[in-house]
Amino acid sequence: MPMTVDELINVERLPSSYKATVDRWWRPLAEQITRWRQLAGRTLVVGVNGAQGSGKSTLCRFLQSALLPYHGLSSATLSLDDLYLPRDARERLASDVHPLFQTRGVPGTHDVDLGTAVLEQLAAGQGALIPRFSKALDDRLPPSDWTDQAGGADVIFFEGWCVGARPQNAATMATPLNALEAEADPHAIWRCHVNVALETSYARCFSHIDRLVMLKPPSFDHVLRNRLLQESKLRATMPDAPGTMDDAALQHFVSHYERLTRHMFVDLPDRADVLFELDENQNVQSCRGLSGR
Repeated sequence: MPMTVDELINVERLPSSYKATVDRWWRPLAEQITRWRQLAGRTLVVGVNGAQGSGKSTLCRFLQSALLPYHGLSSATLSLDDLYLPRDARERLASDVHPLFQTRGVPGTHDVDLGTAVLEQLAAGQGALIPRFSKALDDRLPPSDWTDQAGGADVIFFEGWCVGARPQNAATMATPLNALEAEADPHAIWRCHVNVALETSYARCFSHIDRLVMLKPPSFDHVLRNRLLQESKLRATMPDAPGTMDDAALQHFVSHYERLTRHMFVDLPDRADVLFELDENQNVQSCRGLSGR
């Protein structure tokens, strides 16, 4: 059932000021998506790219639950995070290819063939089971816990931190980008495997995207700074919470995503149909691609 913006702000525990963001940016985006859907005359797949903490999941929830229903459109969301390989498959990948694949998130750690199949079913107007992954269990949930998108949808949101990413020039793989790559991947096995995955199975999956929306923070340093701030607040409010990291551990963790994030910041903006530029506090400061703006 559709929700009002005020109801969703309350459910998501967002500040009341977020309504201004919805009115200024997300409502016009919903109107733009409606026009795209009308032009397409079929189910539309909208990719939503955004670095960690950029707000892409929240954006999709507002579009799906409150804004697109206003235009008479149904929608569903497939998250890249829900396509992680089961834990045993990732353990085999870490054993057979490179230990750095123990950390999920980079290309190569997702079941993109499953994602492609789901997108194809939904794009054809068919129903589909949308997979779900539990980060608490670090494993894929059984199909009985997946989301049944029984009747298809007018719009499919495919959201994730590297959705729409393209591979880098292979020659750039030789030189380590950070300490993690220099110390843990001196022979470039891990990062080359990631790049080949982007060139093959991920490219096939991303080819189903009709339109691409990007939420772009000012820089990778801002992404890291924001994650450090989030983790610091979590440690302060929930000191006994499992999985919390100190600053050094978090910086090591985020280093897994630095190469591709920096590459996307250069490569994706000109390819995105709609680009939202974020400020250092992850608020939208400007936009390109919305009609009339």
